[in-house]
Amino acid sequence: MGEMYAVAIRVEVHVPGSRSLKEKRAVIRPVIDGLRHRFRCSVAETGFQDQWQRAELAVALVAASAAHLQEQVDAVERFVHAAPDLEVCALEHVPLDGEGVLAP
Repeated sequence: MGEMYAVAIRVEVHVPGSRSLKEKRAVIRPVIDGLRHRFRCSVAETGFQDQWQRAELAVALVAASAAHLQEQVDAVERFVHAAPDLEVCALEHVPLDGEGVLAP
């Protein structure tokens, strides 16, 4: 069986122009859809779902090599930072070990 590399990325964002949950989702949805389509990754809004101006996104990436995974992580980070109408407050990526457990 070949090698597999995986990482979970947590992104906390601020949506300063949002005045409602509907407005927040209008800003967040294109980011989620863009990540899914461009990088073929799993993405979910995982936190601050009841707050108008904050959101937490989780992204999961898998690759056959560490180098390719790092390229994907860098591209995801650039994509999120370039998204209009939101500010990245925190971004962290945590590799998954061979057992599927988040490594420290």
